[in-house]
Amino acid sequence: MSSSRRIKNVSISVPILYGNHAEKLTDDKRTAITPPDHTHEWTVFLKPVLDGVDLTPLIKRVTFKLHETYDTPVRSIESPPYQVTETGWGEFEIIIKIHFHPGSELGINEKNFQIFHGLKLHPFNPKAPPRENGEVHSVLYDELIFQEPTEATFEILTRKPFNLLPETIEDEEKKDQEFSRGDESDELARLDVFIHKIKQEIETQKNKYQDLEQEKIALLQ
Repeated sequence: MSSSRRIKNVSISVPILYGNHAEKLTDDKRTAITPPDHTHEWTVFLKPVLDGVDLTPLIKRVTFKLHETYDTPVRSIESPPYQVTETGWGEFEIIIKIHFHPGSELGINEKNFQIFHGLKLHPFNPKAPPRENGEVHSVLYDELIFQEPTEATFEILTRKPFNLLPETIEDEEKKDQEFSRGDESDELARLDVFIHKIKQEIETQKNKYQDLEQEKIALLQ
């Protein structure tokens, strides 16, 4: 049986975390080449939610496209941890792209795996109690979805339970840096609320359109 043969009507998801950590740049971390206007040190990253998950059989490298003002704005990381640490003063959009190993056996369309992350250096809520050294964590959850994977990709992705989130966060201090099944349920509940609101709005607009059509017909008679 060919390892490049696709498994129909099957999809596998791999939960990932991406985002950035940042803190104010202290004097002891400045070097001779640190621009004087830089105020923060930050790290942008992408990683599996579950510790110990090895995606290197699939991932050839992860690239991070920084602002054009940085030397070599496209940074290529070929092995975990997939992250880049820099200093700066402003927030901007970073493009995170996953490049997979080529070959018919994997058969992955890497164009589907590009993430846009807005670098955060300042707290989301300015009224929140400040953390030590201005620490900020902007961590987001997503899933890599492999639709109808090849048999080789399926075998790699089923060696471990890639798609099982931890039940709870072990360290309460890391609630804004990790993701659990409870968080997933909360997120799904919020999505259900918004979907319901959108359906209601569609129905309202539909009724308004029908009323306007009736008024139009009446005016033309």
